[in-house]
Order: sequence, then structure tokens, then C-alpha cells
Amino acid sequence: MKWFTDTGWRHLVAVPAVLFSLGPILFVLSAALNPLGTLSSSTLVPTGASLDNFTRLFRDTGFPHWFLNSVMIAGLASLLSIFLSALAAFAFSRRRFSGRRTGLLFLLLIQMFPQFLAVVALFLIFSTITDLWPGIGFNTWWGMILLYLGGALGVNTWLMKGFFDTVPKELDESATVDGASHTGIFFRILLPLVSPIIAVAGLLAFIGTINEFLLANLFLRDGASKTLAVGLYGLVQGSDRNTNFGIFCAGTLLTAIPTVGVFMYLQRYIVEGLSAGAVKG
Repeated sequence: MKWFTDTGWRHLVAVPAVLFSLGPILFVLSAALNPLGTLSSSTLVPTGASLDNFTRLFRDTGFPHWFLNSVMIAGLASLLSIFLSALAAFAFSRRRFSGRRTGLLFLLLIQMFPQFLAVVALFLIFSTITDLWPGIGFNTWWGMILLYLGGALGVNTWLMKGFFDTVPKELDESATVDGASHTGIFFRILLPLVSPIIAVAGLLAFIGTINEFLLANLFLRDGASKTLAVGLYGLVQGSDRNTNFGIFCAGTLLTAIPTVGVFMYLQRYIVEGLSAGAVKG
């Protein structure tokens, strides 16, 4: 009875929660391996196993192009947004200048409005840019990267600024006495110390970008330039929903690979940063 009071009841809560969360994953896996590959024939427990849906995904759709587009756009947008956010956070945390408080409040204020509110203005701007500089307009990697950068800088800057504030300023002063420049302090001292928040912000930026659909659906109109979210949505749009459901589930499973890979890669930076802070002293 004591065991049930202390820990047993947790098992009663955890086991149904795990089963409930694994249900959709099992259904998607079952549909992806279903030889018929239709929505009406999909069941929670697989009745057969076949890789035909994966074969059709690569043979009959532009999935390789979608996969490459998503990884490149999400990867480059995340790297650039984290770098620019770190620079802005360093300035707001370490420098004192006119308009500093107003700038921070402005960054916080614009986060209250979703980026989609500006979609009409952005569409008109990109229409003009496409005519003048097609390389950064519609259906391009750099156009989408520039589009995503604007929405990620605000929240990432605030997250990093708070983390920069926890680093003692005496480290900056000591490095300055030793002849270090502001650039050296930023890259050689502060960035290694704030690696956990950089890893977390980078992971969140990557996940948010690779899963984004609304803006990508409007600004990527060519078949070869689509991202995973837009391309897979087209497979189950309209009357093809039942026929292509197996292919859609197969693509959904493969879509998780980049996110899991980025998480596994960045996890060590989070653990190393937290461990280094725990033994400090």
C-alpha cells in the first residue's frame, strides 16, 4: 500500500498517457506500411507490411526536392537568425546606448502580432522583388530565409539577452584589461558560456521553420521549390486524400528525421553547458 501511495499511482497515470501519445504514431506507421495505401484501409494495428508507399513517394512525387528545400531553408534560416539574435542580445545586454530600453520594448511589442498579419504587404513586396531580383523572390531559398528571419529575431533576442545578463560582466572587464576586443569577448568568452540557450533557440527555430506551412504555401508556388509541409499537403488535398494517404504517412515519418537529427546533435551542447555551470567554482 505504501508503494502505491508513493509511486504506484504514477504508473497508473503514466501508462495510459504513453499509450495515448503512441496511438497516432502507431496509426501513421501502420498506414505507411499498409500495402493498399489508402485512408479507408488504414488501421491502428498493421495487417500487412510493405515498402510500396515509400517507393511511390520517391518515384511519383517531388519528395527529394521538398526534403532538400526544407532542410536547407530551415537550417540556413536557423543559423542566421541565431547569429543575428546573439549579436543583438550582446548589444542589448553589454552596451548602454540611447534607445536601448525602447528597442527592447519594441521587440517585445511586435511579438504580440503574428507574422501572418503582414502577409499581404509581404506578398506585394515579394512581387516587386521577384521582378527586380528573381534570386531572392518567389520560389527561392533565400527569399524564404529572409522571410523567416524577420519573425524569429525578436523572441530569440529576448531569450538570449536574458541569458547574457546572467554572465558576470567582470569577465568582460578582465578580458578587456588583457587586450581583448569586443569581437574577441563575444566569440571567445560569451558564446561558449551561453551555448545552452543557443542550442535551445536554434532547435526551436529549426522546428518552427521546417514545420511552417502558411507562408511557404503562399510564397513557394513552383513544384520543385516546395517544402515538405507544402508538398505533403498537396498529396492529401481534395479528391486524392484517400488514394495518397499511405504515401502521405510515409513522407510524414521521413520528415521527422531532420528534427530528430538536429535535436541529437544539439543535445550534447545543452548537457555540456549545464554540466559546466554546475561544477563552476
